Amino acid sequence: MKWNKKHIFLMILLPVQILLIKLASKNPEFIERYYSNGVYPYISSFLRFFLGWIPFSVGDLLLAFGVFSLVRFLYILIRTRFKNLVPKLIHLGAVLSVIYFLFYFLWGLNYYRVPLATALNYKNQNYTTVQLQHVTETIIEKLNNIQYTLTKNDTLKVANPYSQKDMYAIAIEGYKNLSNDFSQLNYEYPSVKSSLISFLQTYNHTSGYLNPITGEAQVNDKIPKTSYPTTTCHEMAHQIGFAAENEANFIGFLAANYNEDPYFKYASYRMAFGYCISELRKRDADLSKKLWERVNYGIVKDFKESYDFWQRYKNPFEPIIKKGYNAYLKANNQDKGIKSYNYVVDLLICYFEAK
Repeated sequence: MKWNKKHIFLMILLPVQILLIKLASKNPEFIERYYSNGVYPYISSFLRFFLGWIPFSVGDLLLAFGVFSLVRFLYILIRTRFKNLVPKLIHLGAVLSVIYFLFYFLWGLNYYRVPLATALNYKNQNYTTVQLQHVTETIIEKLNNIQYTLTKNDTLKVANPYSQKDMYAIAIEGYKNLSNDFSQLNYEYPSVKSSLISFLQTYNHTSGYLNPITGEAQVNDKIPKTSYPTTTCHEMAHQIGFAAENEANFIGFLAANYNEDPYFKYASYRMAFGYCISELRKRDADLSKKLWERVNYGIVKDFKESYDFWQRYKNPFEPIIKKGYNAYLKANNQDKGIKSYNYVVDLLICYFEAK
């Protein structure tokens, strides 16, 4: 039985790292100053500059290799009837220790930074149903206007004419405009790509993801195009260090809304309306129905088509994957799990009321 000292050392480091992350999570000001606004911008810029020019997703390949290696490890373990089990488990622990370090050093510490609302001087408040109603009405008016501008007919669905690559390039222009008002949201060295595993992402109902090891933003190129601009901008928000899903949603809305392209503006109001009307339905279903009646029929058809798209990919494994992702979010300072996405409504209300 061979004992690899390096593997033992790395495995011992794993609980030490977990403890250090736990301590760091209690000091968001420290994380904000020395990591999110200190080391991380250099890390993320380097990764995007280094890998952004490659036309395919290196992160997807890395993920596939990781899954293959794990399956191979389990296969060998069973085939050898668990011979030398302890050294093999130590080896696995060492690998996990390295991955854990890379995850938090290259991106994950952003989960514990100062909330975006604080940085933007937005006051945390329990908004009322009346506030939510007023903001939703404002968004409906803007959404109807942009839909009619694009189609010249309130019953026609908006048809986004761009390719996925076109939208990746257009998204950058929105971030350039956004950084004039929000300097902390500056984006340089693009690295946004269509995911090589878009088919699998569709079945687990995810629109995109950031690979924290490579810094690449992967977008599911199967999703409906009308929501593609905000999904792209959302993943780019993760790249510049905003890990919380509600914050990435809000920045995704801003970046698409600040874009001069009307299809991006449509996507921004579409997303904002979707989250606001969903929250309003939970509070007052009758009021929600009344507001839906104000929405142009072309927009209603757009939402219906998107709903039908995701329904086609429902499967028995989706709830299991959601539970796993929910646990992941809760373990990383988002105690509401998947519901954290909906907390973008707080930021939207602050934003629209301030305007």
